[in-house]
Amino acid sequence: MGMEDSSQCHLIAANPGGDDQSPPCASSSSPSSSSTVNQTFVLLQSGDPNLRVQAAKDIRRLTKTSQRYRRHFSDAVGPLVDMLCFGSDEASEAALAALLNLAVKDETNKVNIIHAGALKPIIGFLQSDNVTLQEHAAAALITLSASPANKPIISASGAIPHLVNILKRGGSQAKFDAVMALYNLSTHPENITLILQTEPIPPLITLLKSCKRSSKTSEKCTALIESLVAFDEGRTVLTSEEGGILAVVEILEGGSHQSREHAVGALLTMCQSDRSKYREPILREGVIPGLLELTVQGTAKSQSKARMLLRLLRESPYPRSELQADTLENIVCNIISQIDGEDQTGKAKQMLSEMVQVSMEQSLRHLQQRALVCTPADLPINSCSSEVPSK
Repeated sequence: MGMEDSSQCHLIAANPGGDDQSPPCASSSSPSSSSTVNQTFVLLQSGDPNLRVQAAKDIRRLTKTSQRYRRHFSDAVGPLVDMLCFGSDEASEAALAALLNLAVKDETNKVNIIHAGALKPIIGFLQSDNVTLQEHAAAALITLSASPANKPIISASGAIPHLVNILKRGGSQAKFDAVMALYNLSTHPENITLILQTEPIPPLITLLKSCKRSSKTSEKCTALIESLVAFDEGRTVLTSEEGGILAVVEILEGGSHQSREHAVGALLTMCQSDRSKYREPILREGVIPGLLELTVQGTAKSQSKARMLLRLLRESPYPRSELQADTLENIVCNIISQIDGEDQTGKAKQMLSEMVQVSMEQSLRHLQQRALVCTPADLPINSCSSEVPSK
């Protein structure tokens, strides 16, 4: 399930069999399917508000797992947006949920929903006291902001400050959706400065402290922080926020692979921007054990970034002489000698020992696997294929 859909579990049921599955009667050539679509359109255009609400609920249900129905109901976008603008709270909730399902995995519907004028009422719902409407609006912006064409339009509409406000004061589901929407918007380069202007780092840190380190929320919070510390203002705010750097270090130690990659990237960006300013605050939070573990067990990017950060955290970021090799062990020993506190020093030394052991075991397993694959006497030398096997 992709980014735009993963946060919609409170609205859209997962479909393990694929996105294009439909109810048995929903075959594209089925007369009953065409009849269902036509009857729903009749209800949607009715003068009775209750019938329009029922039509919106039917569209939401039919498009929950069916890409075919999303195409059939693409012409319903306009009437549903009208319900957002002129309907009751019940009508708005039903219409917003239907639009959300129409937009999932359908680029054309995403763009058409924005062009039909949905943004203004959606932004209004972000400010609503109606929790359900607020959550539906934030969830809709996740899906709509997954479209590259919509990202600059959504940010220009003024949605970003309201999403950050939800981070500060919204319910747990609304906060989750707001983080996801902000992350989607942040992938458009010009939006980063707009997000930074809304002072998002304090609520991001608060959310980071309260959510599970391995969660998707944690991953997107850390990704946003990594983008924001590319700017001096972002680095300053993170450093001055109580427990800010520590929160990032804790994700580096116990987050998902992707979260740890973002966390080490954020700290590396800070240290590269001004080593003399950020080296001590980073070291003070006990980052060394987590970095040592990343050099062995992280993703390829995490390992590379962890080694670079370790070099920057040493007393001098450059080799002292040709006689002293700039090995990871020398770098770490240099840092350990400067760490105050026996507990932290002992933990770092233990991590270094374990890291070396794990590295040796991994190298041995790799050599054994190569020997098993490539050394049978009855195989010609060129029989070791570099192609990825089909699955």
